[in-house]
Amino acid sequence: MIKKNAFGLLITLLLFSPQVKSQDSGFGIGMILGDPTGISLKGWINDVNAIDASVSWSFQHNGFFNITADYIWHFDLIPVTKGKFPLYVGPGARIGIGNDFWLGARVPVGLNYMFEGAPVDIFIEVVPGLNLFPSTDFFINGGIGARFFFE
Repeated sequence: MIKKNAFGLLITLLLFSPQVKSQDSGFGIGMILGDPTGISLKGWINDVNAIDASVSWSFQHNGFFNITADYIWHFDLIPVTKGKFPLYVGPGARIGIGNDFWLGARVPVGLNYMFEGAPVDIFIEVVPGLNLFPSTDFFINGGIGARFFFE
């Protein structure tokens, strides 16, 4: 049911969005699948830096609500004939709310394919991190996702 609703939302956005933007500027919204799974957001600051965030559900620690925010840099290291395929990395933070409350630091490392002529991107990332509160422990997240960009 969730997959049908998410697909329906994406189709609606594609059909009824008069002002779309390329995926290396503006604001994007989509979804991330993995751990965590949920809504992915991205807002460009300039042509290299962006704020990447998510509101999601993590399956670790018996499951919890997860909010993340990252400041990321994009590096064009992989040449492609169409679009862009940058590597990205940057510092971030996460808040987890479940049976306990977690506060942690994270460092997403990913690849982001930006389609030429379409306001859509896809990405894959691995995110090592360190919970800082209530105890210190290492975690690793990861996922794949897609976003649609608006002006």
